[in-house]
Amino acid sequence: MSVQNSPSTAEGWLQRLRPVAPGLALAAVLAALAMPLAAWSGSPLISPMVLAMVAGIAIRNTVGLGEGMLPGVKVALRPVLRLGIVLLGARLTFEQLGAIGLSGVAVVALALVSTFLFTKAAARVLGVDAKLGELIAAGTSICGASAVLAVNTVTRAHDEDVAYAIACVTVFGSLSMLLFPLLAGPLGFSPEAYGLWVGASVHEVAQAVGGGFALGDVAGETATVAKLGRVILLAPMILILGAVAARRGGAVAGRAPMPWFVFGFVAVVALNSLVAFPAVAVHGAASASTLLLTMALGAMGLETDLAKLRLKGVRPLLLGAVAWVFIAAVTAALVTAA
Repeated sequence: MSVQNSPSTAEGWLQRLRPVAPGLALAAVLAALAMPLAAWSGSPLISPMVLAMVAGIAIRNTVGLGEGMLPGVKVALRPVLRLGIVLLGARLTFEQLGAIGLSGVAVVALALVSTFLFTKAAARVLGVDAKLGELIAAGTSICGASAVLAVNTVTRAHDEDVAYAIACVTVFGSLSMLLFPLLAGPLGFSPEAYGLWVGASVHEVAQAVGGGFALGDVAGETATVAKLGRVILLAPMILILGAVAARRGGAVAGRAPMPWFVFGFVAVVALNSLVAFPAVAVHGAASASTLLLTMALGAMGLETDLAKLRLKGVRPLLLGAVAWVFIAAVTAALVTAA
């Protein structure tokens, strides 16, 4: 085969990229605008991922989305998203779990598992669609919007479900960040106990960090470590959900989604645990991860139809509130008992 006819030539790659370039470029522009806006705000309440999603929703539901944009938007929702999650592992090590001690690890794990199972059960009681309930459960129990996106690679819910779940974790996680510092005194928590409570129960990483450092460096550092411990547990959770999906698939189990990118995430965490990455590499990987995940959220917004979102009603929002109260209460009880 001649070099000119080889699909690996520059011309071949250009032909492959041409159909996806417009949609990818639009998602990249949304991310490029959202990230500096969030940084300029200086508030952990303002997430670049949520800003990009809101901008995408606004575009989709006002001027609309041309057919030529769809292929690139779908790439941003899948390969780009998964690469972003893999790079998320660069800021984590297994040693971070040990930094909060065995009792701290137990609090994080028990709070995560109990909240996930409770929220799934509450979704059935409230009549919330099972897939949407699973996404709200993941976002509440693990790590907010990133968990919703990652778990949806297995759950395969509609984009409107993803947007609704992210809205829930954004609202209630922000409330946690604002209210929890006011409750530390009445609950009698030390800085370490308060940090563990925040890290094990607040939805987003930025929200947990903000809520923790509101009461000092010790509380903030403990909250950060506990929260990152929850992020590490994202990997086994996705693998378990993938296995459950395969088992439920029965005869078509071979078609069930296998989240192979999770092994990349674990490999990066393991490598960083064995050979500590230089600070510049960690910073670069974290920035790239944020960019890619923000692109994915922007693409999610571009596929979200508000008319369909309104049809979901208030029950999913009620589910998010119930799950928020549950994880806050259960984690506080676990921290007190630890």
